[in-house]
Amino acid sequence: MKTSPTQRAQTQGGASLIIVLLILIVVSILGVGGAQIALMAERGARNDRDMQIAWQAAEAGLIDAEVELTSGAASGARPSMFGLLAVSAATRYVQAEKVTTSNFVDGCGTSTSTNPAGLKTWGLCALPALTASKPAWLTVDFTDTGNTARTVPVGTFTGRSFATGSTGVRPSKAPRYIVELIPDQGAASRDKTTTDTKYVYRVTAMGFGPRDDIQAVVQMIYRN
Repeated sequence: MKTSPTQRAQTQGGASLIIVLLILIVVSILGVGGAQIALMAERGARNDRDMQIAWQAAEAGLIDAEVELTSGAASGARPSMFGLLAVSAATRYVQAEKVTTSNFVDGCGTSTSTNPAGLKTWGLCALPALTASKPAWLTVDFTDTGNTARTVPVGTFTGRSFATGSTGVRPSKAPRYIVELIPDQGAASRDKTTTDTKYVYRVTAMGFGPRDDIQAVVQMIYRN
């Protein structure tokens, strides 16, 4: 049976509609996929930015600890805790005194603990015995900001300021650090003039991103 031109036009019109709908579905799928990829890229960039903020905050914690280890510039500073001695009116400090190991507390000192001279032992940690399972930097809670916190916030003993808070993109809170006293195993080969035990300091600092759960930890070994 032959079909009329009108019937052929109707059949062709129906096929074109299906093809157009299929093209629209494919384009929609591609558009949704592109949007999801863009959102994932934006989320990844934001996470990278937040981690960079945390890393930079942690580095600021190390620098603050280094300032404390080398000077006593701020009110309430404790240079004698690190064997430092003032040598001029300009308050220059040199490593001239023997470090008192009892100033470094098992499990780290808190904000309320002091040595016999009344100086705070906050954040100063003794090296645990060889039988202990973990060093202090693995056992203290760097997120604790209460009165029993064993970590020192930046600026406590140096007077340095550190911007935090929700204004702009800033760390949620100040970085915190601890200082562990470790015998310097290589000192005997460098200095033959004394039999006193030499020490180095292991400083561990944690920085925070815009949220408290974004954290970065850095560590250094410092020799005065």
